Amino acid sequence: MPATPYDRIVLGELVLPDAVIADGYVAIRGEVIAAIGRGAPPPAVETIDHSGCLVLPGLVDGHMHTASSRGWPGIEGASRTAAAGGVTTCVDMPYDVPRPVTDATILREKIGWVERTSHVDMALYGTITKAAQGEALVDAIAGLAEAGACSFKLSTYEYDAVRFPRIDHPTMVAAFREIARTGLMCAVHNEDQELVERLTAQARAAGETHPIMHCRTRPPLAENLANLTIFEMALETGAHVHIAHSSLARGFELAEVFRRQGARTSGEACIQYLCMTEEDLPRLEGFGKCNPPFRSAAEVERMWEALAAGTVAYISTDHAPWPRERKLYKGDIFAPGAGLTGLQSFAPLMFTLLAERGLPVTLMARYCAERPARFHGLWPRKGAIRVGSDADLCVLEPGDFTFDARDIQDVEDARWSPYDGRAMKARVAAAYLRGGCIWDGRQVLAGPGTGRFVKRLHRETWLGED
Repeated sequence: MPATPYDRIVLGELVLPDAVIADGYVAIRGEVIAAIGRGAPPPAVETIDHSGCLVLPGLVDGHMHTASSRGWPGIEGASRTAAAGGVTTCVDMPYDVPRPVTDATILREKIGWVERTSHVDMALYGTITKAAQGEALVDAIAGLAEAGACSFKLSTYEYDAVRFPRIDHPTMVAAFREIARTGLMCAVHNEDQELVERLTAQARAAGETHPIMHCRTRPPLAENLANLTIFEMALETGAHVHIAHSSLARGFELAEVFRRQGARTSGEACIQYLCMTEEDLPRLEGFGKCNPPFRSAAEVERMWEALAAGTVAYISTDHAPWPRERKLYKGDIFAPGAGLTGLQSFAPLMFTLLAERGLPVTLMARYCAERPARFHGLWPRKGAIRVGSDADLCVLEPGDFTFDARDIQDVEDARWSPYDGRAMKARVAAAYLRGGCIWDGRQVLAGPGTGRFVKRLHRETWLGED
């Protein structure tokens, strides 16, 4: 029994990566977890009863774009919706408007925006400029790592020559060599530009610009060509090279093949690739457009098989809150921006997908909290219900609910979702960040600046080994 009461006790069924503790409690002192247990809780200044609910680690979303369309002011709204979704740590991509995070000075500027405006904690990716060569490339990468970037992101496909450039093969090899020296992971957007551009041009020339053509012009081959290229570079350079989003089970198979050859390779699954199919695109139009695109129903089943086989690194959202106007389909599916909202739907949707398949909720604690925290060097501070970890919690209330995009806690023109109207088997009843309640099931209680920048705890990356 502690000499003084704990600051706060949270009661409920504790969901760990390998077990569920019924009638459990989390005891919080200050900002960290001081004890966990089951049965009668110890004394505390405040006891919050979530009996009947599941208490998970606060989710760690390893992939989102808070500032790709709105610039750094977008951090505020995106982090609000993260809080409402039980995502207590975001790992934000570097492809920001108007400047990507390509050096330590820019990273420090973005950290300032996080510290002033975010409602949840946030780790940050870094990247390189398209024109970077030689010593400038070396200096940028080392400086970003030293300034606290948790990981790097490069792309084999160009969406914008400045904000989101394609990195040519020689520069990518050089970058991988320098990133290997830092020990950090490098995620890569994995699509073959030549193939996609040729297929898109052919579709346009034929007047085939209806929604399904987004899938047809970005076939599985486009992903796998890119995967093979970056994994060969991983084998050559020793860098930890990670598929930023695999819509194909084969991506995880290739990562495993290269790991057996001595490479450091991995890949993540975005949640949309576990539930959405190309048949959804004609219905959703621009609001279902993402890259890589949705695949077949058979491929969704193969993705679940890969998850069961343990070859998936973790599950993310690739949240990209484009303004509604940028997602409207006006007869040309190639015109709307590519990306989905997903932070606020992440927890209820993942729980629902597991429940629909009769799979244990422990998988959610593992793949949506612990493993992304490990891959980005944030564990055990983040992604864990254990003594000494930050007291970040996501409380799920099981039941029958419907996801309503109007409830999204971002700015008004970002209140859209491919999951609008979907039946859910749970809702986020509460969320706690470092011991404080930031979402009470109805409103975001955290103010701008409640969130903090989270620096990577250690340099060596994790590949899923026990």
